[in-house]
Amino acid sequence: MDFVSIRIITGDAARLVEFYEKATGVPATWSTEDFAELRTPSATLAIASTRTVPLFAPGSSHPADNHSVIIEFLVDDVDRVHENLTGFVTDFVNEPTTMPWGNRSLLFRDPDGNLVNFFTPVTAAAIGKFAR
Repeated sequence: MDFVSIRIITGDAARLVEFYEKATGVPATWSTEDFAELRTPSATLAIASTRTVPLFAPGSSHPADNHSVIIEFLVDDVDRVHENLTGFVTDFVNEPTTMPWGNRSLLFRDPDGNLVNFFTPVTAAAIGKFAR
């Protein structure tokens, strides 16, 4: 088995795709007006409009209703990324903070309220864990 992607259901796919393109610097590939993907070397962030939900199971997903998942991106320098996002991201949950597990993390919310974590490993153990 291989973990491939996570999908966000949204009421405004174009807005959310534009946000993630700007925040990550990763261009999206659109399959339809209701579905786009931002592909990285290790995983894909898929963004789909609410019009795609009935294709799976009507009513099974609701936009802007996530209260348990954090979408995480490994970045080279979280402090520099924080500076670049200031003025663009409107809802920072925390400033860059070094966590007990060795990552320096920046937590913020996307326009739908989903939690996003940009992090950089800073301890030897964390750096080793995420070595590319």
